[in-house]
Amino acid sequence: MAIEMENRLTKRITLFVVTLAAFLTPFDGSSVNVALPSIGKEFSMDAISLGWVATAYLLASAMFLVPLGRFADIYGRKKLFTLGILIFTTASFSMVLCTSGTMLICLRIVQGFGSAMIFGTGVALLTSVFPAQERGKVLGINVAAAYMGLSVGPFLGGLLTLHFGWRSIFLVNVPLGLTAIALISFKLREEWAEAEGEKFDLKGSIIYCFGLTAVIYGFSSFSRWGAIL
Repeated sequence: MAIEMENRLTKRITLFVVTLAAFLTPFDGSSVNVALPSIGKEFSMDAISLGWVATAYLLASAMFLVPLGRFADIYGRKKLFTLGILIFTTASFSMVLCTSGTMLICLRIVQGFGSAMIFGTGVALLTSVFPAQERGKVLGINVAAAYMGLSVGPFLGGLLTLHFGWRSIFLVNVPLGLTAIALISFKLREEWAEAEGEKFDLKGSIIYCFGLTAVIYGFSSFSRWGAIL
């Protein structure tokens, strides 16, 4: 009976934390777009630099998503998920104290790196904790939370920017992130690493990251260099 109650608690906490993270990461990506005019005005940034405030986060997330997902399978999904939330939360708090546009873009890259850890391990954690007959429901909840974050991001981001300034968009991540870290650290004792002992393809991961960066940078530079038709 005690084991069954513990398993039920593990499922609930995992679902809550993963769903919270699934909401926060796309919310942060979509809400900041509304705040770009305020950010540009404060730091005197041009249109290209402002574009990188949004692009840096998405690019870092895409770059590291596949490598970090594989890394989590080898060294532990819960460990990497927790580290991802910690990095995401720390970067969010640092952006509240940001003093320049360059610093903000750099921190957005760090935040995107943490987001990749979260996205690369969140669904894997759910499939590790929940049996096959329950996965459809919990994965549906997780996807719904992600799309809700994308949908309400511009609206809530606009409200926060209007009443509390653009820094408040990042500040709201801090208490939610700390709550998630506390729940994982004190309530989830088990670790999941289904590919433990297998080799991590470092060379392939580096080529993938640099290749994706080159493509995105090339597209972003069309306005300066012109496209070859």
